[in-house]
Amino acid sequence: MSTALVVVDIQNDYFPGGAMELVGSVEAAIVANSIQKDFRKNGLPVIHVQHVATSPNATFFLPNTSGVEIHESVKPLENEKVIVKHFPNSFRETELLKTLNDLNVTKLTIIGMMTHMCIDSTVRAANDLGFSVTVYENACATTNLTLRDHTSKAADVQVAFLSALDGSFATVKSFK
Repeated sequence: MSTALVVVDIQNDYFPGGAMELVGSVEAAIVANSIQKDFRKNGLPVIHVQHVATSPNATFFLPNTSGVEIHESVKPLENEKVIVKHFPNSFRETELLKTLNDLNVTKLTIIGMMTHMCIDSTVRAANDLGFSVTVYENACATTNLTLRDHTSKAADVQVAFLSALDGSFATVKSFK
């Protein structure tokens, strides 16, 4: 039974000065870096997922921009797999499932950005595919969301989405 780390969309556009800055991205990336170091130290696979926008209406993660690049805090090593995706779900139309199966992975630790979109859809898909999933809440970041005249603060969005995942789709906990 092998465990892999899946680092989802920790990319420059989510950081200060980026096209889609998230609340707490810098802090989440610091924790993500520590988790990544632990996996590397223990010889466990680290897989990076990079979102590249293909929609003509996209405003971030645009091809051939610095914003689409994986953030320096979690830069992949030469021997680490980078999987490009075009949808929130990291499994959709990618080689992620094949990669995990080839490595005989049954347990996933999923971290990254945006909690309410790509983390949520990737965790739910991983669970549906039979993986046991852990999410470290402090290695994820999101943003304020607005529906009509109501805005939910990022901290509330984070709690709402992670609490919906915890117990049913994943084990959600804090890293150190």
